[in-house]
Amino acid sequence: MPVTPVESVSGAAVIAEDRAGVMPPPARADHDHRHCVDGALGRAERICALRGIRLTVLRRRVLELVWSSHRPRGAYAILDNLGEDGRKPAPLTVYRALDFLVGNGLVHRIESLNAYVGCPEPGSSHTGQFLVCEVCGTVVELNDQRVSAAIQDNAREHGFTVTRPMIEIRGRCPACQESR
Repeated sequence: MPVTPVESVSGAAVIAEDRAGVMPPPARADHDHRHCVDGALGRAERICALRGIRLTVLRRRVLELVWSSHRPRGAYAILDNLGEDGRKPAPLTVYRALDFLVGNGLVHRIESLNAYVGCPEPGSSHTGQFLVCEVCGTVVELNDQRVSAAIQDNAREHGFTVTRPMIEIRGRCPACQESR
């Protein structure tokens, strides 16, 4: 997969793979999800190194658990997975790791579900636009600059400053449409 440098919000160059193939439709039978997880961990390591921040063992494991599915993961589900080895961390520890990952653009919080999903384009400034399947919970992230521009333009016309543009669109994924 080609690698392209992009500018982050802070202006530091970061590495991000081309969008094609980063987060394929999760309903495909031939989907190799380990590729998604490995790619996300590799991008996170590069971004953290370039920014001079630490991707600790716990933060890396939380990121891996978030990316373990294209379905959003709640903090307590992550906490339960972390405790499978008998050493369950405190909930605050998981929330701090999630705050770090969200703050550095490595994961997104799906507000309506109070859950987290991996970002396929970390290091690039973009608006959160999500298709959320109301049947199986699969989430697909979109990055349509026309939608982002329309939000910014309309907000500006109303004297409104957008701080966290997030759009969640509910519907049915292709697999759930077929099984209906």
